[in-house]
Amino acid sequence: MGLLLDSFWRAAAYCLRPRVMVLSLLPLLLMVALSLGLGYFYWDAAVLGMRSLLDASTLLTSVWSWLQGWGLGDVTAVMAPLMVVLAVAPLLVVVSLLVVAVLMTPTLVTMVAERRFPNLERKKGGSFITSVAWSLGSTLLALVALVVSIPLWLVPPLVLILPPLIWGWLTYRVMVFDALADHASKEERQEIFRRHRSSLLGIGIVTGYLGAAPSIVWASGVVFAAAFFVLVPLAIWIYTLVFAFSSLWFTHYGLAALQRLRAESAGLAPAAPPVVVDVIELPSATAPPVAALPAADAPSSKGSTP
Repeated sequence: MGLLLDSFWRAAAYCLRPRVMVLSLLPLLLMVALSLGLGYFYWDAAVLGMRSLLDASTLLTSVWSWLQGWGLGDVTAVMAPLMVVLAVAPLLVVVSLLVVAVLMTPTLVTMVAERRFPNLERKKGGSFITSVAWSLGSTLLALVALVVSIPLWLVPPLVLILPPLIWGWLTYRVMVFDALADHASKEERQEIFRRHRSSLLGIGIVTGYLGAAPSIVWASGVVFAAAFFVLVPLAIWIYTLVFAFSSLWFTHYGLAALQRLRAESAGLAPAAPPVVVDVIELPSATAPPVAALPAADAPSSKGSTP
């Protein structure tokens, strides 16, 4: 429990560092850059294509005519750009978050290692290909578990337990591997997974619930269309900050657990027996002479029989 709380407050403190705050803003900057680039080259064509799709629908045409009868004017001219934004925004968000996630985790691990564990040996127990394979395999297992557990979601308490439990398992599997890939060997990583499975799963579940907060803000931006362009970027920034906090929490915990494991292994290693050298002290030339004492078992001349 001490290691869990210690890594928690360290991760929260690291989130206030300027470097982490800049990293949390990268998805927004990347999304703005992609939006400006795509808008410059494809905005007019996308709006015209969306308007053609809206006009081609018989059902929607009747709706537009009904709205125009109420004096709303050309509804498709307003709806087409909005539909383009709603269609493209999720794609831009996903691409931006994936790019930042790939760049953010190694940066945060390096930052924690340099500031807190500068002397921790890097054993390179996980390569990039191994990390990708591990992440894909863990994601596949989590998706299978989600699909299999869907019938149990009909039970009210389980729907609040099973999905966070599965996503927590996936989160700790992926993030702990990335946190230890550069420093721990394969055997050390497996030992940490074995010893700290419950604590790591708890971190994954907590961060999974924290990741639900941006979804609420995102849904509010969809419902309240007037605040869409404010709430959705806010949701993206919160999600990235939660991701950074999760990565920092797992990194602090994982590297501290690795340091303790190595210290324990070094303490249990059998030490070489010390070499004992017998030192014979000779009397110094300046030392005063010591009077010889009579031996205890020597016969006394006094009272002896000739």
